[in-house]
Amino acid sequence: MNINFHDEKNKTAYSGRSADETWLEAMRAIIDPAGKRVVDVGCGGGIYSQAWLEFGAKSVVGVDFSHAMLGTARSQAAGQDSLAFVYGDALHTGLPDASVDIVFARALIHHLTDLEGFFAEACRLLAPGGVAIVQDRTMEDVMVPGSPRHIRGFFFEVFPFLLEKERSRRPDRGQVEDAMAKNGFTALECRSLLETRRRYADWRELEADVRARTGRSILHALTDAELDELIDAMRQKLYGQTEIVEQDRWSIWIGKRDGGILA
Repeated sequence: MNINFHDEKNKTAYSGRSADETWLEAMRAIIDPAGKRVVDVGCGGGIYSQAWLEFGAKSVVGVDFSHAMLGTARSQAAGQDSLAFVYGDALHTGLPDASVDIVFARALIHHLTDLEGFFAEACRLLAPGGVAIVQDRTMEDVMVPGSPRHIRGFFFEVFPFLLEKERSRRPDRGQVEDAMAKNGFTALECRSLLETRRRYADWRELEADVRARTGRSILHALTDAELDELIDAMRQKLYGQTEIVEQDRWSIWIGKRDGGILA
């Protein structure tokens, strides 16, 4: 079973937390967003749309194809004139040509079957000199072993069949770079990021987050009974710990339109 992004039950699955300083530092090393227009494609509940605005962007538009999640994003952004959320598809956002300076997509492209179509749309949206920043996982990121900090690794240790699902949807580095190059992006670069996802006061707080499958589409491939089994296995490793700091490893692809200069 896959996550149903349109189900009202999942409308808060990608909200309810803030972007961590580890992410902000990674973005700061790429570009200064001050005064720039940003589009967050596949924005979900707007966590990173909000982060870009707080980070200094002039304006941010979040785009998603889930009306349910857009409703959550809009309710949390009420009163912020520089932050808007619109319905659209990653390949057809409906936004004007050359209307933004940064196209950002986090945890999006592994859900897409047409990478070239997405990067064609990203290039269309960017003004000359604009930058695309795409954050997702390769199989190398997925395969990091489970630990008290890398919680995600436990999923695959307990249920190795989930790795096959990941292999079927995770792009490799070269595949993404080829799709970017074919669609007008230059100065291509790929960086690694260890992002702090969330801090939990104790095991029970983490257990509740995992049981709700919050922000983890891969867990929707498990039955409720399998999810219970996973939680039991994780409990044996993590019960009794205080302040569990969850970190995820990501790859970040960066490309510039028309050879513009990062600033």
